[in-house]
Amino acid sequence: MNYFALLMHFLRDRQTFLNEVYKGIKINQKVFSMLVCSTVFLAFYGIIIGLSSSWEQAIASAIKLPALYLITLLICLPTLYFFDVISGSTRTFGQYLALLLASTSVISVMLCAFAPIALFFHLSINDYVFFKLVNVLIFAFTGFLGINFFYKGMMAIANCDPGASSHEPSIMRGWLILYGFVGSQLGWSLRPFFGAPDQPFSLFREQESNFYLHILKVFVEVLGFS
Repeated sequence: MNYFALLMHFLRDRQTFLNEVYKGIKINQKVFSMLVCSTVFLAFYGIIIGLSSSWEQAIASAIKLPALYLITLLICLPTLYFFDVISGSTRTFGQYLALLLASTSVISVMLCAFAPIALFFHLSINDYVFFKLVNVLIFAFTGFLGINFFYKGMMAIANCDPGASSHEPSIMRGWLILYGFVGSQLGWSLRPFFGAPDQPFSLFREQESNFYLHILKVFVEVLGFS
């Protein structure tokens, strides 16, 4: 099976992909293909950001970045599935999983598209805080693209589902906010992904504060207010 050919077919003809997911066509094949492709692309980007510190960090980030997205998916997907089941949805767990992994694949492909830019800043600017901030913005942008695809895909499938609830858009929006919070905090728990150049390599950092206060601190440092 050519996993990457299936991914390219999905990227070029997303409507056909959504129709097949709705009809339950080759769900297992789609799930496995998107899982393989997103893992490979996320691992590649993990190497790029980890190189800002050391080869050890690059290897660790290549493992932790795919883990971040996939663990977030596993934590949050049951909540969406059971909320929708209670609301009258007849879709299967595999359909939700296929669509969410497709969204993760969108994120991973876009991260690879930004990889040369991230590498350029790493090689041309010797500023760890700035490099980290640039990547936070890249992650935010690609994450928005991924969840936007997921939301639109879910709404398109819901419109074809006679059992779908009229409250589904509200459920989806609330779930996407939850997904963002869980993902960002999990990323904070799995850090470092970049690895500060003035610190020795460590697989995990001691838990402190939270992701949002840290990003505020980074912005303050970049703007020169500290």
